[in-house]
This record gives sequence, structure tokens and C-alpha cells, in this order.
Amino acid sequence: MEYISVLLGFFILLLIYFKVANKYNIVDKPNFRSAHVDITLRGGGVIFWFAALFYFIQNSTENYLFFIGITILSIVSFWDDIQSLPNKIRLAAHFVAFALVFYDLQLVNTYGFLITLVFYILAIGILNAYNFMDGINGITGLYTLVVLGSFLYVNTYLYDFIDNDFILYPMLASVVFLYFNFRKKAKCFAGDVGSISIAFWIIYLLIKLILASNSYLWLLFLAVYGIETSFTILHRLYLKENIFEAHSWHFYQLLSNTYKFPHQLTSFIYAFLQFLIGIGVVVFYKTTPQTTIWSMVLIPLIGLYLTKFYFLKNDEKIKTEKH
Repeated sequence: MEYISVLLGFFILLLIYFKVANKYNIVDKPNFRSAHVDITLRGGGVIFWFAALFYFIQNSTENYLFFIGITILSIVSFWDDIQSLPNKIRLAAHFVAFALVFYDLQLVNTYGFLITLVFYILAIGILNAYNFMDGINGITGLYTLVVLGSFLYVNTYLYDFIDNDFILYPMLASVVFLYFNFRKKAKCFAGDVGSISIAFWIIYLLIKLILASNSYLWLLFLAVYGIETSFTILHRLYLKENIFEAHSWHFYQLLSNTYKFPHQLTSFIYAFLQFLIGIGVVVFYKTTPQTTIWSMVLIPLIGLYLTKFYFLKNDEKIKTEKH
């Protein structure tokens, strides 16, 4: 009954937000790299901050530094959704938010300064990857459900590293968000406030699990986004493009924009791939060397990503034939 009440609360809050967004014209207008053509409400991902608020109200003595961190990121990201902010302001918010949770998790005491710096670089990378990948209807919500579901399974059956509600609340928020976003014509987009805040939440869970298990294998719970983002950056560097500028080189953008795959299908493919990887990781975790598991996941995933260049070559061939 508790979770039904939480789900209903999230639903009502998002409907209230829609009225606010309509009144103040908080919308996403399509541009050359957009996978949508209609003006759509932006910032629906604020529901993830409300999920953190709900949890914090009920558990105010736990994870309070996490709540302060996600609040800082949500405020800055929501502001950036409304009015574009300088990079230095966004980076300062990222630094402060991660400094708070790293202090909470006592990373420096556990690993020392240099390894903590590596964690910081990794965290910023994941945060931006999640933001980059938020480009078509349903992808953020579905992928988030799969990733959080993987953490929930591990927490229940392998390592009890955190309160289950800390995982279930953002899952419920994802369900509500998907109701409005996983459509041919979405009612709302997550916006930076959504992709950044839920990425921060996932990173916190990931580090907690790494600390509890003393294993980095759980990074594979984000393998699909990780390979996609890393190799897209390499592709853009090869093309001598500015990797900090907007682009349309992601595989999901090619499938959706050029080959007209339905957003729902593309999002489902990405989530399903990560779902299969998550199953593989938890099944083989205790019986298979971790280097073998890394190879079993990354090699096929890289090969699958490289098929993008076949699609690109075929697209160029079609354009040439038309002319």
C-alpha cells in the first residue's frame, strides 16, 4: 500500500508540474539534432528529485549529504533547462555534489586521494553520458528501470548495501515518468534536471556497491551507455569535431533520425541489451573470473556498436544514388 501511495503522489506532482511548465513556457524546441519535431514540455525529470525528497522526509537521518547533493544538481540543472548556464557553473555544481557524497562514503579514507580523483573523473563521465543519451522518448526511463532493477536484485540476494526503498523510490518515479514519456508523442522530456539527477543517484548506488563488494564488475550495469558514449566520443575525435558541442552521431540518433526506427523500439533495444548484461553479470558473478565476464560483455557490445558504421556507409550510398 505504501508504494501505491508513493506512486500516486509522484503522479499528482508531475501533473502539477505540467501546469507550472505550461504557464511559464518551460518547453523543448526541436533543433537540427533533435529526434522530435513538436514543442514538448521540458523538465519532467524533476520527479526524480521529488523521489529523493520523499525518501529524505521518511529517512532524514540517512543519506542527508546525498540529498543535499542531488538538490544542488537539480536546482542548477533545472535552471539550465530554463536558461542556458555557463559550463563553469554546471561543473562547480557537479564538483560540490560529488564532494559531498564522496565525503559521506569516506572514499579518501578508503582509497586515498589519487583513487578518489579517479572516482571523480569516472563519476563526471557517467553523469555526462547519461545526459548525452537522453535524446529519444523512453530511453532514460527504461534504461533507468533496468539499471535500478539490477541494483535491487544485488541488494536483495548478493550484498545488502543499502535500504531497498532507496532503490525502489526512483524506480517508481521512473514508472510515472515513462507513463508520460514513453509514447510516440511524449507529454514531457526529462530535461537536464532529470538525466543529471537520476545519473547522480545511480552513481551513488554504484559506488556504495563497489565499496560493499570490493569489486568494480558492477560498472557493467552501465555498459551499454558506457560503450555508446565512449566510442561516439572517439568517433567525433576522429572527425576532428569539438566533443563539447551538440551532435547527432549517437547510434540511437542514427536509428531514430535517419532510419526512422520508432523511439519506443530503439529505447526498448537499449534497455533490453542492458537487461541481458545485468542478468549475465549476476548469474556469472560468483562462478566466473571477472576478467572473463568483462570480455564476455564488452567484446560483443563493441562489435554491435561498430555496426553503426555499416548504417552510416549505407546511408551515404543511398544519398549518393539519389543524386
